[in-house]
Amino acid sequence: MSTTPMTFNVATTFGIQAPKSLTIDGFADPQHPLIPRVTDYVFRSGLSAILAFLRDSGGDALLLTGPTGSGKTSLICQIAARLNWPVHSVTCHGRLELSDLIGQFVLHNGSTTFVHGALAVAMREGHLLILNEIDLMEPSELAGLNDVIEGQPLLIAANGGEIIYPRPKFRIVATGNSAGAGDTSGLYQGVLRQNLAFLDRFRVLTVGYLDADTELGILMVKVPSLPREVGTKMILVANEIRRLFMGESDAHAELTLTLSTRTLVRWAQLALTFRGAPQPIAYALEHALTARADPEQREAIHRIAADVLGDLWRGSTVG
Repeated sequence: MSTTPMTFNVATTFGIQAPKSLTIDGFADPQHPLIPRVTDYVFRSGLSAILAFLRDSGGDALLLTGPTGSGKTSLICQIAARLNWPVHSVTCHGRLELSDLIGQFVLHNGSTTFVHGALAVAMREGHLLILNEIDLMEPSELAGLNDVIEGQPLLIAANGGEIIYPRPKFRIVATGNSAGAGDTSGLYQGVLRQNLAFLDRFRVLTVGYLDADTELGILMVKVPSLPREVGTKMILVANEIRRLFMGESDAHAELTLTLSTRTLVRWAQLALTFRGAPQPIAYALEHALTARADPEQREAIHRIAADVLGDLWRGSTVG
């Protein structure tokens, strides 16, 4: 396993306009099994803030916050993928304990062996630790990360007092639907208010939904056979669903599910797959999203789609 550093040109690596002299350090070895897979991706304004954090954390962690499906995890993973930066990704929940992140003894061939957890390995190797849905984890457990975030070594008392010193490239990134202050919108179940001292150790970046032009570009890359007119109208539908989900629409109704870019791509792909059905776009939307909605919300979403798509919604062909 190589830990050889490598310098990357920001403009070339991320396909953006940036000064030719702007660089970011990563790793030379692209073969590490924990490096995320590179996929087609359009980077947006939050890229510069994340790169600044990766260059120098300054004793901070980074919290990416925003609505479901806005691409928080994919943003950091696609940056890591292009920098050959291995990632340990953990999905938080109410029963997750700090000891799960540090490590524990497991039974192997009749004897117990200590197996290091994601936090311990990321510190030891200089990797990224991503804590997804961090606001679902108990604040008292997360408070145990305070010293680690500030660069202090990790003491593993259970493993004979082992001490792990963090490598310079070790970083902690968290994602959450709230910014740690609890869910004031009522959209998310199980979101917990986090400890103020813990939150004080984070830089915070809000990741919103993509703008329509950027999302259309992604849709055309992912589903090139989709007619551009159809893609444009699908995005109009998606954005109205998102506004209702966020409570930002002029309509008084609200939705408890949303349509992410991932679901949008699925909808478009299925519309082409089911093009022989009587109403392929409607049939595809049900399979992509609304089959898991209650009847009232399903009807509301389909009404939005019918109003926006018009003949395309009622027609027998996609394009």
